[in-house]
Amino acid sequence: MAAILQLHPEHPQKRHVDRVVEALHRGGVIVYPTDTVYGLGCDIFNRKAINRIYQIKQAPAGKPLSFVCSDLKDLARYAKDISNAAYRMMKRLLPGPYTFILEASRDVPKFMIGKRRTVGIRVPDNPICLEIVQALGRPVLSTSVAPSGIAASANGNDLNDADSIAARYGKVVDVIVDGGVIVPEPSTVVDLTGEEPEILRASAGEADLY
Repeated sequence: MAAILQLHPEHPQKRHVDRVVEALHRGGVIVYPTDTVYGLGCDIFNRKAINRIYQIKQAPAGKPLSFVCSDLKDLARYAKDISNAAYRMMKRLLPGPYTFILEASRDVPKFMIGKRRTVGIRVPDNPICLEIVQALGRPVLSTSVAPSGIAASANGNDLNDADSIAARYGKVVDVIVDGGVIVPEPSTVVDLTGEEPEILRASAGEADLY
């Protein structure tokens, strides 16, 4: 069974963060809170762990997955050709409930990049999530705990706390990070690969990007 670690939502305990990071270093799969949903995650450089997440989600291998960076500086390492306007927008909106689609840099593992050679990158407004990523020193995969084919917000109250998540995923993940109850609402997805930003999914966050 997965270890369940209860972390303070504003001041995550270092000893618990260290345990989560140890699991990620070992190729483990975790469930952790973001500012929109609970997510399944792993080290983006561990292909076996990513394949485990595809199996857990019952999603086809190769389906695009996003990942979490700790800040804008980190984000710039994994994306390229970010325009000044796009950077200003992200600086204003992040941390926040957005996923930005950007051109992938060479630092992103090839197996994380689809045919478009783009990546979805998040910097959630959640101290627990950001502490884990910062302590790991590299991005963490981010995909909702919602089963494949079901919108994150469709979970209702089914998968919004550690107990309900443990009942579903306790035998197939390594660590469940308990960050309290989260009412699921997916991030707003914004494509920044074109000349103008394009909202691919309007959800949490501001509708007006400027």
